[in-house]
Amino acid sequence: MPTTVTPAEIAAAIRNVPDFPKPGIQFKDITPVLADARLFAGAINLLTERFTPGSVDAVVGIDARGFIFAAAAATKLKAGFVPVRKKGKLPYATIEQDYALEYGHATVAMHTDALKPGSRVLLIDDLLATGGTSAAAVALVQKLGGKILEAGFLIELKFLNGREKLAGIPVRSLITY
Repeated sequence: MPTTVTPAEIAAAIRNVPDFPKPGIQFKDITPVLADARLFAGAINLLTERFTPGSVDAVVGIDARGFIFAAAAATKLKAGFVPVRKKGKLPYATIEQDYALEYGHATVAMHTDALKPGSRVLLIDDLLATGGTSAAAVALVQKLGGKILEAGFLIELKFLNGREKLAGIPVRSLITY
């Protein structure tokens, strides 16, 4: 029987850690959600409820906390799991995508053979903030010919307008701040 959990229950378990990793940042600590089997299973159910096993070919997860949710979602949907990692962390041939940070740039990568053209993809990460990393992951999927069915996030920081960088992609966030 599916675990029934509300987004409000998940939100109540998320710990706010002020000034981490630097002053002025209000870090959303999801480890209490992960430590509670009911909440974790409920979050996976909510992130995947619009899909059935076989309707998704791959679940793409973004380094690093997105891996946790994406891998569990892939198992539930009987789909493959594809990691998007920071540059230099994947062992095989990769494609890369740069994106802007507040000060500078970063690069994410995906294996060149991670997706087949036409693959139906669910993109999952724990947090949507400015949208730079997510937009870079979308670009990687599209370079390989994949079609993003939805981008799902446990948390969205709406005031940072990250959703705007995902124009044309259905975005679903369980919890918004």
